[in-house]
Amino acid sequence: MRQLVARTWRALHGPLQWRLLWVANAKFMVGVTGVVRDEDGRVLLLRHRLWPEDRCWGLPTGFALKGEEFTRTVVREVREETGLDVRCGPLVRLRSGYRLRLEVAYEAVCVGGTLRLDPMEILEARWCTPDALPAGLQPSHRELILGPVSPA
Repeated sequence: MRQLVARTWRALHGPLQWRLLWVANAKFMVGVTGVVRDEDGRVLLLRHRLWPEDRCWGLPTGFALKGEEFTRTVVREVREETGLDVRCGPLVRLRSGYRLRLEVAYEAVCVGGTLRLDPMEILEARWCTPDALPAGLQPSHRELILGPVSPA
């Protein structure tokens, strides 16, 4: 039986093989987050219009476009949401998320631009020190800023 399956697979060739793989496997959306810091070590937090009121504060985030490099997603999303320019640093998180979502996060440094909020998505922006984070901050974003909490 395995030989028959292998022979059939080889006979299908490229496009049909890819179509079958596409149908048979999960499709993921990729949520990309930037932990944007300034030269003083403060982190950029945004109050998001479309997020739940009790968890409306968070880091700049958005979905990767098809074929987009994730570091480019961070640069694009920060610019779209705030008008600021950033340079991406190291990857700090890569994990599966809610349902068919992949979550990716990078450290980033603000390198310029003028703060100009997108009013459709962002209500407010703040530069916060890690010891003065606002109430209503997404728990997963708090962990990205402070690092994982060790169990007691």
